Amino acid sequence: MDDYCHDRLTINQLIRKEKSARMRLKLLAVQHFQDGKSRYQIASYLKVSRTSVNRWISNYLSSGLHGLEEKKHTGRPSALTKEHKKQLIDYIDSTNKNTSGDKLKGTEIQRYISSEFGVEYEISNIYKILDRLGYSER
Repeated sequence: MDDYCHDRLTINQLIRKEKSARMRLKLLAVQHFQDGKSRYQIASYLKVSRTSVNRWISNYLSSGLHGLEEKKHTGRPSALTKEHKKQLIDYIDSTNKNTSGDKLKGTEIQRYISSEFGVEYEISNIYKILDRLGYSER
């Protein structure tokens, strides 16, 4: 289904089947483009920016339906390296084993990260890090 020219019926079927609202918008934009609407008209009709419509149509024309798929959003790289994370896991595991049932608190881990690695995190981010390291279940 990666042919670059899809007929109106095919696009219509894809729009009806699509669960993602964002992808439906992109497909609607393609459909309107095929109907001869300008990118400005499409943006106005769909209530999205003309920049988005331009990008969607360009991606469709260059890569077909595959060009409309969402790309993975990588986000900001972690301030902690793999080695830091391994050291943090070792610290948490050894500290939790050596205490009498009390687990480390987020603020203690926050202080450890700050003093060992020189990285400052909000407490909410400490719990996200712990979750990514697998401590939500431990």
